[in-house]
Amino acid sequence: MLQTPAAFTPLFAAQPDPEPLSFLFHKGQLLVREDGPALPDAATLERMGVKPDTLQALGLLDGRYCQAGWFDLEPALPPGHAWRGLRALFGVLDEAQVGVAGRAAQVAEWARTHRFCGVCGSGTVLAVGERCFKCVNCGHMAYPRISPAMMVLIRKGDSVLLAKHLLHATQRFVPLAGFLEAGESIEEAIHREVFEEVGLRVQNLRYFSSQSWPFPHSLMLAFTADYLDGEIRVDTSEIAEARWFGPDDEWPERVPQMSISSVLVDAHRPPGR
Repeated sequence: MLQTPAAFTPLFAAQPDPEPLSFLFHKGQLLVREDGPALPDAATLERMGVKPDTLQALGLLDGRYCQAGWFDLEPALPPGHAWRGLRALFGVLDEAQVGVAGRAAQVAEWARTHRFCGVCGSGTVLAVGERCFKCVNCGHMAYPRISPAMMVLIRKGDSVLLAKHLLHATQRFVPLAGFLEAGESIEEAIHREVFEEVGLRVQNLRYFSSQSWPFPHSLMLAFTADYLDGEIRVDTSEIAEARWFGPDDEWPERVPQMSISSVLVDAHRPPGR
């Protein structure tokens, strides 16, 4: 599952390293060498004229310094280099580096979009000892954006409810999910989203697991719940189809467990399905 590796230690201040692990982005895509693939080396960064003020400290991976950065304008790439979306690197780039890349993408985008204060428009500077930009004029503080979202697998006897979301890129059957609204708890969001999306009521919510999902800055909080009452009535503006899957049904095909969605489904998949 896509996650920060245990060997990673976060840092807020830059450290000297002649060959850092550099995660450089342009429009959400990561710069990689095509031989491997692998991350660009320090000589490549120098040839490309990477500006120090576009680099942010990330941390240490197995003792090696990691940094995140971005390009406002797409640069000319050295031979043997290319831009790749993070999803395209699952199972291709080193697993630990993909995990750090998910964090790097969010830090780089936060830094790119907070060079100026959102309140008064003045410039910002990095605060000391935390990942925060502070306005030099009014003192407004801006932290990386994290958007919490609920995910729930509803159980009814030996069946579970899965749905096809209209905006889901793969159009697979997956658990219900949705973003929290201001002032909501996770539990309140689950009850609201389930009723809005499929017209059901649930009970006995149980926490399953969580995952940072950098597309672009989600924190997925996964639960299970038991069916209480209601008939499936889909919100056609969000859900293409929703139905129960039991032991005798043909289940959606297994996919690599990069997302908490596939982990949650596989944890409840009947043997042989």
